[in-house]
Amino acid sequence: MPMTLNASDRELLLGGQKSGKSRAAEMRAAAWLATSGREALLIATARAGDAEMAARIARHRADRALRVPGLRTLEEPLALAQAIEQASRPERLVIVDCLTLWLTQLAFPLSGAAASASEVERQCAQLVDAVGAASGAVVLVSNEISLGLIAMDADTRRFVDMLGRLHQRVAAACTRVTLLVAGCELPVKRSAP
Repeated sequence: MPMTLNASDRELLLGGQKSGKSRAAEMRAAAWLATSGREALLIATARAGDAEMAARIARHRADRALRVPGLRTLEEPLALAQAIEQASRPERLVIVDCLTLWLTQLAFPLSGAAASASEVERQCAQLVDAVGAASGAVVLVSNEISLGLIAMDADTRRFVDMLGRLHQRVAAACTRVTLLVAGCELPVKRSAP
């Protein structure tokens, strides 16, 4: 049974790769769209840097279209806070899939210079503010990557730290945090922000 969302809900879906995060977000969109007059928009943050990633993105698009035909998609890999601000409406569910790829593109872009630490901090603060100020429901998907061994290289450790701090800030702005493991949803937080 899909979780029912209200316009004031903010939810962070966390889990490992292939844990069921995107599917859970799609189920929430399908349930949201079942009420007349509602809309759902997925903000996709992925960029294809190689053929495998391009195929993965294409597969996600096709699967979403079959599972949730009314779910529109906006591809926005960088200006995420602005996309949420512009898209949010009381009758529209906004799904972001995913924060991990968005942060990766800031810190390790496919081309051009990486954002400075202060720029990453500014973008993260804007994102948290946009989530908190949204006039409709927001569901954010992200990979929980900090449950394993400590990485051997400094760049990976720095990224894991950045993502962990982002998750903490986003979770504080959310009414719900859900951990997904093997397709099973484990409620972590169910309260007002």
